Order: sequence, then C-alpha cells, then structure tokens
Amino acid sequence: MDRSNYRWRICALLFFATTINYLDRQVLGLLKPDLAVRFNWTEVQYSYIVVVFTACYAVGMVLSGKLVDKVGVKIGYGVCVLVWSIAACGHALVRSTLGFGMMRALLGISESGSFPCAVKSVAEWFPRKEQALAVGILTSGTSIGAVAAPAVVPWLAATYGWEAAFLVTGLTGFIWLGFWYVMYQAPQKHRKVSSQELETIAGDRVAAESKGPSVSWVSLLKLRATWAFFAGKLLTDPIWWFMLFWLPSYFNSRFHLDMKNLGLPLVIVYTATSIGSIGGGWISSKLIASGWPVGRARRTTMLALAFLVVPIAFSPWIENMWAMVGLLSLAAAAHQGWSANLFTTPSDMFPKELVGSVVGIGGLAGALGATLFPLLVGAVLDHFKVLGNIGAGYNILFIICGSAYLVAWVVMRAIQPSQVTTSALKNLSADSAM
Repeated sequence: MDRSNYRWRICALLFFATTINYLDRQVLGLLKPDLAVRFNWTEVQYSYIVVVFTACYAVGMVLSGKLVDKVGVKIGYGVCVLVWSIAACGHALVRSTLGFGMMRALLGISESGSFPCAVKSVAEWFPRKEQALAVGILTSGTSIGAVAAPAVVPWLAATYGWEAAFLVTGLTGFIWLGFWYVMYQAPQKHRKVSSQELETIAGDRVAAESKGPSVSWVSLLKLRATWAFFAGKLLTDPIWWFMLFWLPSYFNSRFHLDMKNLGLPLVIVYTATSIGSIGGGWISSKLIASGWPVGRARRTTMLALAFLVVPIAFSPWIENMWAMVGLLSLAAAAHQGWSANLFTTPSDMFPKELVGSVVGIGGLAGALGATLFPLLVGAVLDHFKVLGNIGAGYNILFIICGSAYLVAWVVMRAIQPSQVTTSALKNLSADSAM
C-alpha cells in the first residue's frame, strides 16, 4: 500500500471538521425567521445573540491558539469538537432568548479552536508549497457546511421541529471524534507515514521554520507580521459572518422567500465558496511551485480576489434575484479564496511552534470585528425597517462589504514584512524571560 500521501487523509479529516463547525453555527441563522416570531426577537435582539457568539469566539481564539501550541493538535482539537457538539445539541433544550445566548456563548468559545488547530496541523503535515492548497481544501468545508445547512436544516425543522435541527447537526461532531482519535497523530510519530512522505513534508522548510525560541503570546504583538495578520482578519472576517448570519433574512425581506424556498439560492452561494476556497489556494500554490516567491504569490492572489468582491457594492441597482445570487456567489467565493491565503501567512512567516498562537491572535481580531459589525448591521436594518425600506439598509451594508478587502490588502501591504527573522524571535524570547 502506498503510504506517501497520508497527509491528504489528514486534510480530509480537517475538511470534515470544518464542515461540521459551519453546519452547527448556521442552524440559528437559518431558523431565525421562525425563531424571531416564536420568541419575539427584534433585529437588535438577534444581533445581541450574534454578538454573544462572536465575543466568546474572540476570547476562545486567544485561549485555543495557546492551548493547541501547548498540548498539541490531537488533544486540543478533540476537546474543542467535543464541547461545541454538546453546545450545538444544547440549543434544542432552551426556551428563552437568554438560553439561546448562553448556548451561543458556549458554542462560540469552543468553535473558535477549529482554525488554530487546523492551520497548525497543516503547518505540521504539509510542505510550504502545498499549504495554501491544503488550507483551501479544509476551508472549503465552511462552504460545504453552509451548503448542507440550508439543504437539511429547513427540512428537519419543518418535518420534526426546530429542536431536531439542532440535535441532528450537533451529533455529527461526536461521530467525527471517533475517526479523529483513531487516525490522527503527528507525522513523525505516525506509523502509516513513510520516510518518503516525511522527506516531502520537510523538503522545502526554511531555517525560520525549524524549532524556534519560546515566545510569549504578548511578545508576539511586538512583531509587524502579527499585526498584518491581525489587520487582515479584523477587516474581512466580519463580511463572511454577515453573509452567514444575515443572508437568509436578506432573501426573506427583499425577495420574500420563505423557509421552504430559501434553500436553492443559499446552496448556490455557498457552493460557489467551495470553488473559491480551493481555487484561491491552488492559484498561490501553483505560483509558488512555478518559482514565485511565497510572499509575492500570496499578495498577488489576494489582490485579485479582493477585486472580485467589489461588484457586490452595486447591489442597489440589481433587481433580479438570480443576478443578485450571482453577485453574492462571486463575493463569497472570493472571500474564501482570500481566507485560504490569509490563513497560510502565519506559517509562511513564523516557526510552526508559534503558528497556533498567531492564528489565535488573528482569530481574536476577526471575532472582534464580527462582534462589532452585527451591532452596526442590526442598527442599520432596524432604522430602515422603521422607515419602511429595509432594502436600503442592506444596500449600505453591501457597499461596505465590497470595499473591505481592498482596504485590508492595502493595510496589510503597508505593515507586513516578508519574514520574521530568527534574531527577532530570540530578542522576543529574551524579553519574555525577563
């Protein structure tokens, strides 16, 4: 049996974990039109529930990034999936707005570990030239989860009740845990990994990726590379979260789609994101394999993807629903391609021992942005709802979405160095020890 490609089985595991992660978090957004009536939520009250999730997600990013750097991917990821699966099922048991807020808090703090764990695993299992593609594949799980949710959740809710939608999706995490503990181990310790594959994994590592000095979490904030990643996540993550939590409401309010008819437009939008995620990772990996410097390949790919989001700003002039679905599909696909490349920048610039912590810091930034943005979204939509023109509120929000990625690219370009030097890390390590 050929054992030279076991790393792609690990990538498949990470893909399924990400799929489950996004399947679980999508359920509330899809059921929101029904639950808002059932529990008398205003747009502002719903935004508070979203904020609770994202705020706890932000806190969890810091904790999970440091946790996975300390205890390793196998234990760290396993604990995260166990807790978020319990939280996902727990939504079915609550009967108040406060109860939903509590379950979203537990879900947010545990789901935050997904990307720090997954990106660290990619840094351990893949050579640099394959990392963006691997991250693109696992990131496409967000798209598949987002596609599966509108295909399954409304049917479950309509057939068996809204509680069943939370329970059935939450139970998938427990199934994944069984495969994880059987299949996962660090490549150097894995009995199914050949010496040939170990050479492939280590083949294009550079000196900065060898074991580096110990650096505290706070000390990482002294590096420009950390702040570049922080800025990229802060400015663009809220756009994706907006698409996750408000697109069902958008189609409901502008095009008058009920729960039974929401599925197809959302499936199309989120299917497109799978293409963007894998395609964005493939493009930069292809450029690197053809001889481009890593940093230049990432920047060029991300700039092209940033331009692909811009057309969403023209949504006020789009009257046809399917044309709007096309624009949203393009924007969502470009975001996922952007995200696949953005997530590889920590492993491009930092030793693998620090990747989890840096991804956690960036995740904190993204979650902070996603915590604040829903407050703006709720306020804007409620304001225009009172005026009888909620569509105008969505138009303003889509203009913000269309410009966010170009702004983020410029900010990152102004901040980001090409590489974190070993001497800089040693100086930080000395500072941490004082």
